[in-house]
Amino acid sequence: MVNSSAVMLLPTVTCLGVIVDQEMLFADHVRRLASLCFYLLRQLRSIRRTLTTETTTILVHALVISRIDYCNSVLVGAYDVHLRQLQAVLNAAARLIVRKRKYDSISSTIEDILHWLPIRQRVEFKTCVLVYNCLHNISPSYLSSICQPVSVNPSCGYLQSAACSDLVVPATKSLLRPS
Repeated sequence: MVNSSAVMLLPTVTCLGVIVDQEMLFADHVRRLASLCFYLLRQLRSIRRTLTTETTTILVHALVISRIDYCNSVLVGAYDVHLRQLQAVLNAAARLIVRKRKYDSISSTIEDILHWLPIRQRVEFKTCVLVYNCLHNISPSYLSSICQPVSVNPSCGYLQSAACSDLVVPATKSLLRPS
């Protein structure tokens, strides 16, 4: 109750296009993203014969890969069962570009020809780039202030984590109360 008004709790909320659920599993987000990407790939497949490989690649990057990469750093630590759905999208996109059939092997094509990382590595790479930018003051100050090396704190300079170039984990407060 807030000001004697009942407040309904929602199972999910959408923030910047990312669907966030109570358990922070992002299952609904991944499911909706995969569904949208498969829809776009089906639309591209219907006109594929009229497109060059270069044009198809550009359209796949613009319509599908950009959506997979958008805010994908929230998927750090996501379960493999959820990431497999996005990997299937990536595989289907690669098959569309190189004109392979549904059950043809695609993993070597993704690595050797398209030079794409698998989904889990894409998420890790984006997170690593974000941390690199924070440590080199290339990112906004609100992010750079969160990523501080342990060695910067004088009271922690003697710790082994300071010698390993670890980062300080900021204290957080959970807004969710146990039921």
